Amino acid sequence: MLSKKVSMLFFYVALAMTGLGQQNGNSGKKENASLSKGGRNHLDNTLLWRISGNGLKRPSYLYGTMHVLCAEDATVSDSLKFVIKNCDQIYFELDMDNLGETLGALKYLRMNNGTKLSELLTKEEYAKVEAYFKQNSLPLSMFNRVKPFFISSLIGEQMMACTGKEGEGSPLSQKNGMEELIMRESKQYNKEIKGLETTEFQASIFDSIPYEKQAKELVTYIDSIDTYKAATLEMIKAYREQNLELLDSLSNKSDPGMEAEYMDLLLYGRNRHWVEQMPALMKESSLLFAVGAGHLPGDQGVINLLRKKGYKLTPMKNVGKSKNTESL
Repeated sequence: MLSKKVSMLFFYVALAMTGLGQQNGNSGKKENASLSKGGRNHLDNTLLWRISGNGLKRPSYLYGTMHVLCAEDATVSDSLKFVIKNCDQIYFELDMDNLGETLGALKYLRMNNGTKLSELLTKEEYAKVEAYFKQNSLPLSMFNRVKPFFISSLIGEQMMACTGKEGEGSPLSQKNGMEELIMRESKQYNKEIKGLETTEFQASIFDSIPYEKQAKELVTYIDSIDTYKAATLEMIKAYREQNLELLDSLSNKSDPGMEAEYMDLLLYGRNRHWVEQMPALMKESSLLFAVGAGHLPGDQGVINLLRKKGYKLTPMKNVGKSKNTESL
């Protein structure tokens, strides 16, 4: 359980700091043959996509996840269940089934060289963070050496209040990630779980952003907590509606102001890295790639990058019960 929580923490940092998306483009018409004015396709409202063509013997699949959701919003459709059952392997951003990998993430939580958060902020700024933690019954003393981005992720997850239809304390009031649900579904078929990245690689990304920059972003995050909470709720609604283009648009409104080089580190560069790996992985096997939904849309999103490589990306129904799953 601890390993999954640590892994989810890495995921939530990327979610919170990239605003769940990329640069928004103009909408156009459907499918591969119809491009928007900006040169990329309009995206149908679905999180599940079929990857075919370009010499593939069997199709693979792409699914947009959200790493932290209220349990009532985290569901696995019949179409996704069919894909999980019939694919050969499942790839997440990280290998969440590797105990050594995920437990190893613990060593990356702390800042290097014994740096403390209190050393990165003015007394006034630190007092502001301290007051927020006290108000929300969080022990800041435990996090003084933790990388500020991880602190931001904890705040982000905590402010997602889940009550469920049956009220607080019910199963629906808990939090889940789509990765966890996909893993649970895959266990009955003994599917192998793999990762497109390692925790060491993800940690190196966060370490490449100066700790002082991260600390200042933490203060900004706390100063604008109501704005970020509202934006998060909007993005969750868009995710429920499976509206990737709306997620893309909302990212422009909710982005914490990261410079282009940091956005490339956290999002675009990772998309390119994954798409470079995927052709060789898909060549002989049918795979399910389940990554954060914010990585899918946009000119530099995974869908468009795969299309540029010659693959056909076909939207699939991802709601309730699907009748014709045998033809997927």
